Amino acid sequence: MRIALAITSYERAEALAAVLRSVDRQSRPPDEIIIADDGSGDATRSVMAGFMARTRTAARVVSQPHEGFRAARLRNLAIAAASADYLVFIDGDMLLHPAFIDDHATLARPGFFTQGVRVNADAALSARLLDAPDRLPGALSPGMGILRRAYLLHSPPLSAAMRRAANAFVAVKSCNFAAWRQDLVRVNGFNEEMVGWGPEDKELCARLGHAGVRRQTLLFGGIAWHLHHPAASRDALPANLAVLDATRRQGTVRCARGVDSHLRT
Repeated sequence: MRIALAITSYERAEALAAVLRSVDRQSRPPDEIIIADDGSGDATRSVMAGFMARTRTAARVVSQPHEGFRAARLRNLAIAAASADYLVFIDGDMLLHPAFIDDHATLARPGFFTQGVRVNADAALSARLLDAPDRLPGALSPGMGILRRAYLLHSPPLSAAMRRAANAFVAVKSCNFAAWRQDLVRVNGFNEEMVGWGPEDKELCARLGHAGVRRQTLLFGGIAWHLHHPAASRDALPANLAVLDATRRQGTVRCARGVDSHLRT
């Protein structure tokens, strides 16, 4: 199995640099890295160029002009560009545990997509992590709230034991999510009708479920720390929730506007 790590990025050069440092430290590197960038400026492009020059992993950058929040289209560009069998998606503000890719590889199973977890760092901890991204916090470190500290326990045996039970209490989020490329192509990837924040990830997972692809959750593994940032505008949420509701009611498998428009014929 070949794994591609797909990283979405937009105008946060320091955060992306820290994330790519954590990619450098993976115990099991991905076989392919795709940075999907939403029209960032010179600072972010410089970070990406530096990473491309130093990495030994097959890597490429795909991009689109920045025309508002178009995360669905950006991730579809990554799916279209990938040649690996299995795709792991993260955002460009997620610092990865050294075993992050190895944990996803260990849990991957045909017929399933995988939902991972994240631990939110507050503004003060995020600033410290940007200064020293190799010094990842532990369960007793300040700046992470209370409830999700248990997510920092790293135990592959517990991950395997909890992979179905954890579905009940871990929400779908595309910032730590993995699926087989053939399953993503079968449902036509992310729905590009959903522009603006949320919930394009839940809509994709609903269609995967309608196609017979089951969910599992990676808990006590695939650990990632989410750097703090201001919340995105929720102006588009009502319209996007209506799309999600229609997908669920109609049992939709393939969206009309998806990855197929970016795939090579």
